[in-house]
Amino acid sequence: MEIKSEMAASVWQVVVAEGDEVAEGDTLLVLESMKMEIPVEAPKAGKVSSLLVKAGDTVDEYQVLAILD
Repeated sequence: MEIKSEMAASVWQVVVAEGDEVAEGDTLLVLESMKMEIPVEAPKAGKVSSLLVKAGDTVDEYQVLAILD
C-alpha cells in the first residue's frame, strides 16, 4: 500500500524505519507546512517495506512517501 502526502510540505521527521512493524494509526512521518506539523499515520497494520523520503526533503501533493505491506 502506498502512503502518499496529502499536500506539498517538508518532511520534518521520519518516525519509522524500513522493516518496522506498525499498527493502524501509528505515526510514520511528520510533515511541516506553513508552520504546522502534520502526522502521516498508517491506515492499517503492516510492515514498512520502503521509505522513499528522509527528513528535510520537500514533497509534492500525492507524492508516495512510503510503502506499507
